[in-house]
Amino acid sequence: MAPRRSSADSNARIEQVAETGTAREPFARLLDRVGRPAHRCAVVHPVDALSLSGALEAQRLGLVVPILVGNQSKVRAAADSAGLDISGLELVDAAHSHAAADEAVRLAAEGAVSMLMKGHIATGELMAASLRREGGLRTQRRMSHVFVLETPAWPKWILISDGALNIAPDLTTKRWITQNAIDLANALGIAAPLTAILSATELVDPAMASTIDAAALCKMADRGQIRGGILDGPLAFDLAMSPAAVRAKGLNSPVAGAADILIVPGIEAGNMLAKQLDYLADAEAAGLVLGAKVPIVLTSRADSPAERAASAALAACYLAWQDHSG
Repeated sequence: MAPRRSSADSNARIEQVAETGTAREPFARLLDRVGRPAHRCAVVHPVDALSLSGALEAQRLGLVVPILVGNQSKVRAAADSAGLDISGLELVDAAHSHAAADEAVRLAAEGAVSMLMKGHIATGELMAASLRREGGLRTQRRMSHVFVLETPAWPKWILISDGALNIAPDLTTKRWITQNAIDLANALGIAAPLTAILSATELVDPAMASTIDAAALCKMADRGQIRGGILDGPLAFDLAMSPAAVRAKGLNSPVAGAADILIVPGIEAGNMLAKQLDYLADAEAAGLVLGAKVPIVLTSRADSPAERAASAALAACYLAWQDHSG
């Protein structure tokens, strides 16, 4: 059964966030959490400067040992053009991006690498190789993406899922989206993360499918089908994040006003929410695909080397948590 907090405990946490704030943990603190030594990481089709810079930055920080999987001539040309030294790195030749994805997935499936990092390749290409029934990276879970954002507008990390992978998730997929996000929060040291299942209202409305799913997910947590976090929903965004909105509406909730995790109803909502925080609230973003045999660092083409390295740090934290939790 999912852990519970009393209303008094929840109200105290709401007030703490609203009035005193909790010290924001920047990605520098995330890097401090990561154990060493570095993990072998297949960087898939790194034929541009940003892909190579992100991998090299993660290597510099002791997070990964990059294995560059792609067309060798293109990888070397990109490194030379950007003035990057890749002379000490292992290169695995692959003629084109499809072949690079296949080879990286093979390395992961065989245990030769413990994480993947997306390079200059379409997300669909990489995930198609990962999702193959034969030779892919499937597990009993559904794969899902989790954004981890930090912003001066909020005193702690915000986890958002799924804004990058599952387009229109059904209830079963939402169960795994929620569990994967909770597991990552646990890996980051957030015990019993407050998990808001978002919709446009806090009322269960038969005409709005996302509210039905939210109520079902909360009951699944009650029955132990989702573990490690505290769920409430449906919740509108203001109720998930604003103690003032909670007080104005008189809502009694263990999550409202202080959410750690936001579970969105569909990919559009998650993608727009994460990017709004990025562009309008000065957020930094890291991201990870979980539910596969290995974590997949699924970066955006616009991500900086520092953000790519932070995503690698998320993967390293998750792998350490997996080892510890058995």
